[in-house]
Amino acid sequence: MPLALLALAIGAFGIGTTEFIPTGLLPEVADTYSVSIPTAGYVLSVYALGVVVGGPLLAVLGIRVPRKRMLLSLMGVFIAGNLLSAVAPSFGVMLAGRVVAAFAHGAFFGIGAVVAADLVAPRKRAAAIATMFTGLTAANVVGVPAGTWLGHAFGWRTTFAVVAALGAVALAGIAALVPAHAGAPEGGEAARDTRLRPEFEALRNVQVWLAMGMTVLGFGGVFAAISYVAPMMTDVAGYSEGAVTWLLMLFGVGLFAGNLVGGRFADRALMPNLYVSLTGLAASLALFTATAHHKALAAVTLMLIGAFGFATVPSLQKRVMDQAAGAPTLASSGNIAAFNLGNALATWLGGVVIAGGLGYTSPNWVGALMALAALALAVLSARLERRSGGRTAARRGRAVASGTGTTPVPAAPAVSAGASGRVPEGARDLEGHARQR
Repeated sequence: MPLALLALAIGAFGIGTTEFIPTGLLPEVADTYSVSIPTAGYVLSVYALGVVVGGPLLAVLGIRVPRKRMLLSLMGVFIAGNLLSAVAPSFGVMLAGRVVAAFAHGAFFGIGAVVAADLVAPRKRAAAIATMFTGLTAANVVGVPAGTWLGHAFGWRTTFAVVAALGAVALAGIAALVPAHAGAPEGGEAARDTRLRPEFEALRNVQVWLAMGMTVLGFGGVFAAISYVAPMMTDVAGYSEGAVTWLLMLFGVGLFAGNLVGGRFADRALMPNLYVSLTGLAASLALFTATAHHKALAAVTLMLIGAFGFATVPSLQKRVMDQAAGAPTLASSGNIAAFNLGNALATWLGGVVIAGGLGYTSPNWVGALMALAALALAVLSARLERRSGGRTAARRGRAVASGTGTTPVPAAPAVSAGASGRVPEGARDLEGHARQR
């Protein structure tokens, strides 16, 4: 894998860290601004909203900008947002900083995935996307726990300042390592269609929307359970509150492993990989309802949910880009927004069933049903694709049947003259034989 992917992964690590770091620092943020913890939770919800809105918006606004330059600009926005959060004198300014940082999130992953795929051979594109997303999974294993410790030891503002510094490292790496032509079509940036129309026309493909639907429902199913994992582990499994941190790290290990394995298998058989991952995710979430009552089994199941859940990510991102081939920027960024939309939907549905008195394990059933719905969309998508391919083959068959009834003879290959300006004699014989036929 090219070294440039490391720079993209560092950017992904910083973004993943800043997305989830407030979960461990909400009490400190609430105390600083004299607001309640539920109000302080807005720093998470406005970030998710910023990703949903900002990713596609910045992708559209930057369509005429070369992709490397766009990535550098997005990291600049990310750094500015985190610095604003670090020095915010009021809660409103803090929320503004979160929104600014979130705007960079969706577009960075969307455009970064296009660039990552372009850095390698076609047969390794899903693995390249997975390598970039390794930074996001590593953030859950290392970045969030380390940032939480740093915030408790030196104040939460220090954590956001350090994340901004990570963004500066990523910016320098992208500037130094990512080729200027990365993500450009054949013929360079000058050959890229910088009109908006092709990007929106790509969204007319029903397969793009089916893939985004799988993203909303599939990875959303993961968040139905994870959003309420703390009360599940303490009140149901019997863990102490302090154990939740290492349990989330274990979940992050599952994300990391699922990402790498999913990326490798997506390059070999994308749709079968989705079938297996979504089936395993639905089964793990349903099983979690029972295993959540047993400490060891709960920990193992938590890791499996992370592994099966993130194994879908490289496949879904590549699926969207493949179906929007020629104009993948908006669709790719839109799929990142779909992840966050699914997270928000699943968290809300999980809260609804808990509030309905169904218990802390009930969100697992919500997640399992969402994963099964994503699997149904995957099956539908494959069936429509096969039917479309069958119709194309039938049209070709009718075109041949309506002709002379004979198989046309292909034209003789063009032969270029050598340095002497003469066509080789063997080539002339081949050309004449083809004309006689």
